[in-house]
Amino acid sequence: MLFRVNPASPQPLAEQIAACVRRAVAEGSAGPGARLPPARTLAGSLDVNMHTVLRGYQILREEGLVDLRRGRGAQITDAASPGRARLGAAAGALVAEARASGLTDQEVLDLVRAALGPPPRPVRGAPDG
Repeated sequence: MLFRVNPASPQPLAEQIAACVRRAVAEGSAGPGARLPPARTLAGSLDVNMHTVLRGYQILREEGLVDLRRGRGAQITDAASPGRARLGAAAGALVAEARASGLTDQEVLDLVRAALGPPPRPVRGAPDG
């Protein structure tokens, strides 16, 4: 898995690190069970603070792509799939564009809810479950 960051980019370094993992999952070069480099090692090779790497890993954990366990490090979850990784990347791009446009978090959520449309209505007479 190749990690590259651009300190001159407006995208936060932690998000760039998360994007590298998403890209590897989306391309199929990293799959469930793959271990990510230890945060200290990756921080040293990228010349960033270890907490920046940990923040990137935490972003991926919140997306359900990475499992973080003390003593075992970070590894890609069984739930990780190329589609989920692409959606995570798209969500990150949406948030970055929204923030660059000055939208609040609530306005972004409202846009997403509008795009989702109304929840599906249950079909009458259909069996539950």
